[in-house]
Amino acid sequence: MNHVDALIEKKVTWVELFFDLVFVYAVARVSELLQEDHSPLGMVQALVVFIPIYWVWGGTTVHANLHDPDTTRDRLGIFSVGACGLLLAITLPHAWHDHGVWFGGAYWAARLVMLLLVTGRENRSAFTTFTVGSTVTGPLLVAGGLLHDEILRLIAWSVAALIDLSVPRVAASRLARVPFQPGHLTERFGTFIIIALGETVVATAAGAEHLDWLHMAALLAMFTVVCGLWWVYFSFGPDAIRSALEETEARIDLIRPVLSYGHLALIAGIVAIAAGIGRAVADPAEPLTTDVAILLFGGTALYLVTFAFTRWRLFHTIAVPRLSATVVVLALFLLATRVWALVSVVLLAVTLIVLNVVESRVLPRTLRRHSDTT
Repeated sequence: MNHVDALIEKKVTWVELFFDLVFVYAVARVSELLQEDHSPLGMVQALVVFIPIYWVWGGTTVHANLHDPDTTRDRLGIFSVGACGLLLAITLPHAWHDHGVWFGGAYWAARLVMLLLVTGRENRSAFTTFTVGSTVTGPLLVAGGLLHDEILRLIAWSVAALIDLSVPRVAASRLARVPFQPGHLTERFGTFIIIALGETVVATAAGAEHLDWLHMAALLAMFTVVCGLWWVYFSFGPDAIRSALEETEARIDLIRPVLSYGHLALIAGIVAIAAGIGRAVADPAEPLTTDVAILLFGGTALYLVTFAFTRWRLFHTIAVPRLSATVVVLALFLLATRVWALVSVVLLAVTLIVLNVVESRVLPRTLRRHSDTT
């Protein structure tokens, strides 16, 4: 950490944590959307509507990272964006039907509020996403909401999502000059991981409809999986991300792939797991259907392989344990439709336990070698 960062290290504020409550609800709604329709089309639709929600949260987090969110102006702005986020979440069950305009309008309004909030302030180049959201993707989401054909709406909203996701890369040269605060960003994105993991806890408990030994065994096995997912991220992840961000001169080159994109994939994986958990706990003596197995094991595989990707971007090292665990998880997917759900979940839990034990021995040495060479 350089001297300037040490003097002005930013802390997460109470207004940011209050703002997060909206996204606790939003993540739950996305998970419900997947539970109701976990066909391939349903999975794509859930991802497409989750991206604007994630982007609203991420944009507000970057604003709080670069400005003081505790002024009256900023608090009111964050509250206003929170109201838009709440409307996004409320409209989700029918966003692909008669609430499409409300969904698009809520996103557009959130972007307009943030654009007004940063107008005339320093580090304006960090908020190109607000300009694009206000002039391009917001109107495109509203236009898509006016389309009655579900596939045409999916195309329009997918284009809007891809445009939003491309902005940090297209504007990379401008963003390279922005003085992002590593500690604050690391803590904020870790908080969103906690929000998503919270939905897996709720889904685990909600799936236990009967209090007998079989359902209790499934509940405990699934909660072990959730604990394993937490351990995979929080044992070394936040410190590693922060350390890498502090040591690089062009922080956006790590923020973009590791935080903006990497955490989108991590959280998408967790939401998929949450959507699949309920069925695994509710019917532990039945094999999982293919769709539910994709959610549970595909979501876990996405979570692990994304970590392997972020490890490579941070330290240029191959995460052999996590890639190996990903292969095992994919093999378990092939088994999941043939054996009891309880057996599948227990094997998944064992895989994550073994992974965390191995990494507890391997990772400290890897991080020390990285520290010695920087």
